[in-house]
Amino acid sequence: MMYLQSLTQTELAELLVPISVEKPRFSRFRRESLETAQAAGDADAIAAIMAEVAPERTEEQKASDLDRAQKKARYRAKQIFHWVYQRYVFEWDLMSDLSKDLREWLKENVQIFRLNVKHDQQALDGTHKFLWSLEDGKTIESVIIPAALREKSAEEFSGEDGDRAMSDGNRFRGVQSDAALDSEEWARLTVCISSQVGCAMACKFCLTGIQGLDRHLGAHEIVAQVMELRSRAPLTNIVFMGMGEPLHNFENVVKACEIMLDTDGMNFSKRKVTISTSGLVTGIDELGKRIDVSLAISLNSSTDEQRSEIMPVNKRWDIEAQMDACRRYPTSNHRRITFEYVMLKDFNDTIEDAARVKNLVRGIPCKINLIPFNEHPGSDFKRPSDSTVKIFQRFLMGYGLTTTVRISRGQDILAACGQLRSIFGTARGTEKHRDFQAPQTSSPT
Repeated sequence: MMYLQSLTQTELAELLVPISVEKPRFSRFRRESLETAQAAGDADAIAAIMAEVAPERTEEQKASDLDRAQKKARYRAKQIFHWVYQRYVFEWDLMSDLSKDLREWLKENVQIFRLNVKHDQQALDGTHKFLWSLEDGKTIESVIIPAALREKSAEEFSGEDGDRAMSDGNRFRGVQSDAALDSEEWARLTVCISSQVGCAMACKFCLTGIQGLDRHLGAHEIVAQVMELRSRAPLTNIVFMGMGEPLHNFENVVKACEIMLDTDGMNFSKRKVTISTSGLVTGIDELGKRIDVSLAISLNSSTDEQRSEIMPVNKRWDIEAQMDACRRYPTSNHRRITFEYVMLKDFNDTIEDAARVKNLVRGIPCKINLIPFNEHPGSDFKRPSDSTVKIFQRFLMGYGLTTTVRISRGQDILAACGQLRSIFGTARGTEKHRDFQAPQTSSPT
């Protein structure tokens, strides 16, 4: 038994070829004669009947038969992808335009993988986080992150709203909303998904890094996160920014992306799928050759000394090596590399840091996404003031660099990467975080 979500459409079609070959057609008389011969064990009679019904094929005829079978298999694979990824039907018997024989074969050979919700929480700003239970008892996280049409930058507010927006601690936080996820209030719905159970990169500011790596996720476990959540809400964007280092699980991540981009599958635009990496240079180079998706680099520092202190991967591939890889990565006028910069109070948040970042990205088509640190219990780092973040942003924008500040969402729930798993899941090495009490907004499923 194999999982459907571990197969690209091409792989599924190849699997269906043998059962798509046209079978010999028997008249009622021939069928009865064959059954009589089989019951009598008359091998000569069986051979004679089969020779009449299905005579020996020439090589040209065999090639033609195979071509017809391949076309039929491709059509069947397309039908199946439509049912599962676009119509959200997850039972073979409900796929009414598939033949009964094909449905029976699928039930015996192919399983549609489903994730079980172990716990979920919804924040006041609409952010919805899920903890999934896998077949081996391990747990992973995904989160739906809504961006509201009515959210504004601080400069757009006036009067009492302006005072609230400009007050320290509120500038870069999500706006409270009771809108449902399928509401037209949201400008976009981004799903942040995991690529591994835990993570081996051991970044000091990341809770998942403390947990260590348990195992890679299979392509089916990656795809299923999007499939489950898309059946709940009209997702617009996918980011590989959850648990794990995507390029450490390269083949499974690439295959999952192929299914997400397939026009007969999930049909996401290549500009709407982003892979974020801590900086595995060989993976960046290979990614640019294998699949057309957006790339984000978790930079987080302006010097190698800084970066090596919080991101061990920098000891293998330093900042210069990563910048060189980014210059090799295929970009266009419509797509740029995103440099993510987690801002840590009194560590990497000075104007001097901003000046060095400006120099590092020179010549790379890019945008910079500043991320005020999302504090979690037990962390050694703190979130910088909103005014510090704004000064950093304005400095970079002053040099013509597109610089955004990520809105911190889910402040009232366990939204930091790895946090929900630490409290309710199977994380290792996170005992010091277990004293954190889950907010009352949580709801076990």
